[in-house]
This record gives sequence, C-alpha cells and structure tokens, in this order.
Amino acid sequence: MQSNLCCARSCFSWNPEKTKIVLHNFELQQGLLNNPSPKPKIDKLKTSINFLKTSLSFGEDKLNKQQEEETTVPFYLPVSVRNSNSHFRYIWDGKDLKLVSVDGNALSISDLDSNFEDTLQKLVRICISAIRNFFLPREVSRNYLEYVKWKFVHRVSSSALQVLATQAMLRAIGIGHSRSLPLAAALNWVLKDGLGRLCRCIYTASLASSFDTNLKRVRFCTSVLFSLSIGVELLTPVFPQYFLMLASIANIAKQISLACYLATSTAVHRSFAIADNLGEVSAKGQIQTVCFDNLGLTLAATLNILSVNSPRLQAGLPFVMYPIFAVLDLFGIYQGLQHVHLQTLTKDRLDIIISTWIQQGFVPSPEEVSKKEGIGLFWSRGREPWSIRIGCLNPRCCTAKLSVMTMQSLNSEDFYFLSPESLTGELKRNQEYGVLLSLREGAGTIDVIRGILHASYVRKGIEACGSSNAVLKQWFNLVEDGRRLTEQNLSLFYEHMLSLGWACKNILLSTQEQARYSFIAD
Repeated sequence: MQSNLCCARSCFSWNPEKTKIVLHNFELQQGLLNNPSPKPKIDKLKTSINFLKTSLSFGEDKLNKQQEEETTVPFYLPVSVRNSNSHFRYIWDGKDLKLVSVDGNALSISDLDSNFEDTLQKLVRICISAIRNFFLPREVSRNYLEYVKWKFVHRVSSSALQVLATQAMLRAIGIGHSRSLPLAAALNWVLKDGLGRLCRCIYTASLASSFDTNLKRVRFCTSVLFSLSIGVELLTPVFPQYFLMLASIANIAKQISLACYLATSTAVHRSFAIADNLGEVSAKGQIQTVCFDNLGLTLAATLNILSVNSPRLQAGLPFVMYPIFAVLDLFGIYQGLQHVHLQTLTKDRLDIIISTWIQQGFVPSPEEVSKKEGIGLFWSRGREPWSIRIGCLNPRCCTAKLSVMTMQSLNSEDFYFLSPESLTGELKRNQEYGVLLSLREGAGTIDVIRGILHASYVRKGIEACGSSNAVLKQWFNLVEDGRRLTEQNLSLFYEHMLSLGWACKNILLSTQEQARYSFIAD
C-alpha cells in the first residue's frame, strides 16, 4: 500500500483531501484486520481501493498519450535512396515508414489538382529521364554522349544506304519483273553469302591482334570499305549480267566490316564503363543500334514512297542519295572514334605517354593521348628518325658491330636490349636510323615499360649528338645514361600512370612486336 501511495504521488500533484481519504482508508483496513466483524466497513474499504486503482491507471494513460503526441510529428530519417535520376528519402510519420521524393521528379495523383504548369514540367522531366535511362547507361564517362550523337549519324546513314542497296540488288536479279527467275536468284544469293562469310573468317584470323593495337584505324578503314561495298551493290542493276561477281565482292567487304565491328565493340564499350558496368553499356549500345537503324530504314522507305509515281526518279534515287549518305556515314564514324578514349596500353600509345613525360614532365590522360593519337590513317608513326620498334633483330637492317657487342654484353638478369637499326637501304647517302627494343622470353609488363622508357631517354640524348655517325660512336654511352635515368624515374612514372586510370596490367602488342629472344648462357 505504501508503494502504491508513492506511485500516486509521482503521477499527480499533492492534494490534501485525497491524502486524508487514503490515510483514512488505511486506518480502516488496519481496524478490520483486528476486528473483522463489521461487514459494512469492508464494503467501504473495497470501494476506496478501487478508487485508488482507477486513479493510478488514469495517470499511466495520460503519460502514454503524451508520449504518442510527441512522436506523431513527421521527421526525415538519415537515409536516402537514388533510383535512376530520382532522389528519395525515408520519412517516419508516427505510424508508417514512407519513401518520398526530395528532388521533385516524382509524380502523384494529388499533384494533378494542385498546379497544372508544375505538373506538366514534372511530367516532361520524367519522360526525358525515362528516355535517357532507356538509351544511356547510368554511369559512363563524360565523352559517351558525344560518341552516341555521332553514332546516331553513322547508323542512320548506314541503314538508309543498305536499304537502297538491297532495293537495287533486287531490281538487278529481276524480282518484281515478269522475267524474274526465283531459283537463279536464290542460288546467286546463297553463293555470295557463302563467299562473304569465308572471307570474313580468313580476315579475322589474319588480323586478330590488330583489333587491339590499331583499333581506331582498323575500325575506320573497314567503315570506308563498307561504304564502298554499298556503291558496288548499287552497280548491280546497271550490270545485271555480272550480278554474282559484284554482289560477292560487295558482300566480302561487308562481312569484313562486320567482323571488325564485332571485334572492336567490346573495347569501345569498356572505355566508357567507368563503374565496371560493361554489360549495361553493351546492352544500351544494342538498343541504340536497333533504334538508329530503324530510323534509317524509315528514312529510306519515305524517300521511296515520295518517288513511287516516277519510275525514273526511283531508279536514280540510290545514285543521288549514295554520296550524301556515304559522307554522313564516314563523318559520323570518324567523329565518334575521336571521342573514344582507350585506357589500354599499346606500343604507340606508351610512346606518346613517355615522350610527354620526358619533354613536359607529366603523364597525359587517356583523353589527351587520344587527341594526339588520332585515327592514324596515314601510318606515319614509326617512320620518323630514331623511332622505336619492338621486335627481333634483323641482320639486314642492323649495324653489325654494335649489335654483336650489345648481344655479347647481355647476362641472365637482362630482359631486353637496345640496338640501332637502319630504316633505309645501305646504298642511300643519308641513312636514317631507329632504335630497336628486343624483348626476352619471360619479360613482363614492367620490363616492356622500362625498355620503352630507356629507349626514349636514349632518343633524347641522340638529339644532342647531331649526325648519325656521332650517335653510333657514342651509342654505349647513350645507353648507359638512359639506363641510369630510367632507374631513377621508373617508379614515379608508373605511379602517375596508375593514378590517371591507365591499364598497366598488360600491354597490347602486335604479332611482330610479340617476338622474343632467348638467352643462352655459356
């Protein structure tokens, strides 16, 4: 009873009247214990105890109600969620946990009644966001949008050209005319496809490594080949008697272009996948290709519908539109490749990086190297004086005495050697020389980087020597100075390359550059 009294005092303010009642009830209870005979007093005691219990429960309900009122105020939780381009945050309203938009991109039914203009703007933002998420991956490099823009020009023009070429070929074999021979047409078609696929296999097997080392050059050259193949197909109605020959030549070129496109697409997509989301980037690329090709097909079909009433105009339409679409196609693929910044290392790419490091003191980013590298259409790289070549020693081009002395000085710890080699014939007066980097079997990626860095320091020292004869006389001194500088700067150079995102795990070399020598100890 005393504990109950304490609880009652803690829940309510002190009241003298209630205190008297409680004390009186307590005295009555003590008297009943001593003298249990009077029953009316027992009923009064029960009534007082029930009153006390009711007062205590009322106090507890009041406290619980006060706590509930304090917790019914909605408040944000420190957790947010980003879904596509929308930003949501968790909120607790006192009863339920909700996820609400905090950037205004979410649209609800209640918004339709509030403000029509705001609702319309929000709806437009949602549609733009949905289209963007349909065509573009979530996390890609900043140059990806420029690439897609020029891919649109390339694919639409290419698709329209293919429709016009197919129409011309069907006209050449007689489909749609009374003299058409379905069996002969089917036979010719099968023969040209078979020859094209066979040549595609041969081409892919012969140039497998070039898809990695000269990706942009091969991609653009095969695009030129594809445009030329469309032109050959357009000639089939003019020379229907040579249909099989012309169609086979055109299909061989198209199959070669297709092989290059498939072989290089993965490397192009990987350059944009900054979050290792290669699968997503590839999937979005396929969606873009299908949509852009359908737009090109629609464009070509529209041109045919507009000229359907004029047979002469319809027959000459492919020849009129071919140069326009071909130029747009090649211009689109050229500009698109300019925005592909590959992080993989090749010999030429590493040569640009090291030359910038030695001359200007910093490591260029993949974007800067991409601008210097270009497409490489004229194959001029590697033919300038004292250019660096990776491969085996050619006895016809080497300087025999220096090469012999270099090979005699090798030991088991050397994984490469440098030697001068002639780039021109021996009969010419002004001979041009280059630097040969020959790699040993078992040489790793760091050995290749060390070798090219060493050769670049040697080339820098050659600039101060003047004539080629002076260089040959001081060759070994130049090699030793270059080796010392290489050991001093290799670690710092390698760290800078890693920090800029270069893929230093492997270096992609061509078939000729993969040649190795073996060291034979006496």
